Amino acid sequence: MPDEVSDDVIAEMFGIAQRTASWCNTQPWQVYLTKGEATGRFAASLTDHAKTHQPTPDLETPAEYRGVYKERRRGAGYALYASLGIAREDREAREAQGLRNFEFFGAPHVAVITTDQDQGVYGAVDCGGYVANLINAATSLGVATIPQAAIAMHSDHVREFFRIPQDRLIVCAVSFGYADTEHPVNRFRTTRADVEDTVVIVDH
Repeated sequence: MPDEVSDDVIAEMFGIAQRTASWCNTQPWQVYLTKGEATGRFAASLTDHAKTHQPTPDLETPAEYRGVYKERRRGAGYALYASLGIAREDREAREAQGLRNFEFFGAPHVAVITTDQDQGVYGAVDCGGYVANLINAATSLGVATIPQAAIAMHSDHVREFFRIPQDRLIVCAVSFGYADTEHPVNRFRTTRADVEDTVVIVDH
């Protein structure tokens, strides 16, 4: 069983994240956080569900990845599987690795991030800022994180498990704990575009 993060460190992580700026200071995020046996129960329940059910996300997923976005996505996927020694044509191994999302990759905690449905896209954007700050806070405290959209692909089951009200939309989850530094996946890094490719400076 992986080491859990102490209550004091968890409180500090989420306390820092709570300072996230939001539209009109609405702070639309609400988090459902597991520890102890609850993480294992949620993982087992969600994995069984994902094996036999189609995705039912609350938020609309990307319609298509084109051009550079498709290239970046595929490049990240290929590099990840290569770090794990999984060949492109090994469909069984790729599917097994995909299911590890629902086991939170062995992390002892998972935080499910939800937003208020009436705040629409801006509530989800605010939650994105919250997630980024949570990840940075965790890193500063020596805690490793995995932001996961996969959990939100089965929003109906997540809602049922945690008894989340219908007016809360599942945005994503963040699994966290202490990294296994010997695992090859933790030496994998995604690339980043040059700033010149993403920032347009207008000076006249």
